[in-house]
Amino acid sequence: MADAPLRPWTGLRVALVHDWLTGMRGGEKVLESICRLFPDAPLYTLVHDRASVSRLIEGRPIHTSLIQRLPQAARRYRHYLPLFPIAIEQFDFDRVDLIVSTSHCAAKSVVRTGRAVHLCYCHSPMRYAWDQFDAYFGPDRLGSLPSALARRVMAWLARWDRDTAHRVDTYLANSHYVAGRIARYYNRQATVLHPPVDTDFFTPNGVAPTPEFLVVSALVPYKRLDIAIDAATRVGAPLTIVGSGPDEARLRARAGATVTFAGTLEGPALRDRYRQARAVLLPGEEDFGIVPVEAMACGRPVIALGTGGATETVVPGVTGLLVAPGVDAFADALRHFDDAAYNPTTIRAHAERFATSRFEAGFADAVAATLATFTRGAAC
Repeated sequence: MADAPLRPWTGLRVALVHDWLTGMRGGEKVLESICRLFPDAPLYTLVHDRASVSRLIEGRPIHTSLIQRLPQAARRYRHYLPLFPIAIEQFDFDRVDLIVSTSHCAAKSVVRTGRAVHLCYCHSPMRYAWDQFDAYFGPDRLGSLPSALARRVMAWLARWDRDTAHRVDTYLANSHYVAGRIARYYNRQATVLHPPVDTDFFTPNGVAPTPEFLVVSALVPYKRLDIAIDAATRVGAPLTIVGSGPDEARLRARAGATVTFAGTLEGPALRDRYRQARAVLLPGEEDFGIVPVEAMACGRPVIALGTGGATETVVPGVTGLLVAPGVDAFADALRHFDDAAYNPTTIRAHAERFATSRFEAGFADAVAATLATFTRGAAC
């Protein structure tokens, strides 16, 4: 964690903003680190499913939006997407000096006062509104008419997302890939700061791996788990999928006899799965992809799609493979993969570049630079 001299925000009124709190995924692990840097800051979010995130996050004041009061909000919050702009803009930051948002949807679009300085850690511009509409709302998923209606809503959301990009003073991107998307869709420059990985927790254990391949992911369309399932089924490779989400029923129906679903795992149970995996698969294009780095911290190699954030974390021939899109490429990789060709110690050393301590020091530096550049009469 960053030391006290790296905290020029002492005495400022700080607010943290996060899209939603419904589970501990990569974005929430970033939020944990930010919470450590701002231990007294209240947290604002669209919806909060109580006890779904870590004790560190749950232990601070959490303010929710009007979405929280809608039916089955914790489970069906995605259905209220058209209301997110109204909901995120309702928060009152009149007494706030510094806003720190972590955003892949609407959090970056909070309305600040003339005084407040706003730093956004951007996981991605809104994926479904910009370049992944079909994965979420395409005709094959919703039907022709609902998809056409959804396209109009997403076009409106994309305009709102673009038009509110100026509300942020400083953008931090979780990868060079996302920095490019920020430049393309927001016409803004972003500094790259890779997300933190708990390399003190995710460690090798020296035990020989099993023949099992592993996927750790939310079960949502853009993760492209259908590719991993089809590839494993085709070559008869054992594959375990860890995670849950709205796509689970569809994916289970697709899976062959060698594919098993383990549900959501956390803590030591998840670490054990990483440690025993022959390799961890990443079949979809990720903005960064924290799972491959957690796997590498455990000394295990990764087979990943060779686009997006994985190109910044996976070193071909050293920590794993980068493969072409499609079932054929992944099936070929599984069929010929030799995990004995990879050195767990070398893989682990590479993962240490993404340690939590490095992220928190880099984030503190970015906050200090933002405060030094953008001053609007904040009371110190």
